[in-house]
Amino acid sequence: MAKPNHSKIQMRSIPFQMNPVTENKRIDTQYYVEGYATTFKPYVLYRDYEGNDVYELIERSSLDNADMNDIIFQFDHGGMVYARTSNGSLIVEVDEHGLFVAADLGRTEAAKRLYDSIQAGMVTQMSWRYMVDEESYDRDTKTWTTRKVSKIYDVSAVSIPANDQTSIEARAKSLMDEERAKKENEKKRERLSLLLQIKEAIN
Repeated sequence: MAKPNHSKIQMRSIPFQMNPVTENKRIDTQYYVEGYATTFKPYVLYRDYEGNDVYELIERSSLDNADMNDIIFQFDHGGMVYARTSNGSLIVEVDEHGLFVAADLGRTEAAKRLYDSIQAGMVTQMSWRYMVDEESYDRDTKTWTTRKVSKIYDVSAVSIPANDQTSIEARAKSLMDEERAKKENEKKRERLSLLLQIKEAIN
């Protein structure tokens, strides 16, 4: 069941390999890194209170009309900007695998220090912050599916994953409650229709 999500801003963190690259660089800089902020394959989002894996799937079509104007590259989604699409130091684009990111981390001394941390393996997670317009939750497969993203705000190297399990579980419960209420209303309509048919047959 899909429903509008009232434009909720989400953050997702996944393990990534944003490594320095020496060949086929998209930006001409010695401080070049690239990787994926997300992919289009299902991945484990968190484990619920019963110990079951809950998955998330970002549909390829969900990014078709997303606003990707002037995305910034940050650390832990705050403070300093290390690269941005508007000045050519950041590339964020959708390909067949997911949301591809390439950055020049050589424009400032702070960006160079972040590059060194990535190169040394001290920073091993990446996150993206985006606006969800439509999503669904399948109770049988325990899978969240993002169906429409309206805007991407930033991509970020992160020290600690930022998936908000409490918020996600609350949305799942809301969706399931709505689905349950819908089914109950359908049953009531069916019973009412049956009663009317019986009444007409008697008369």
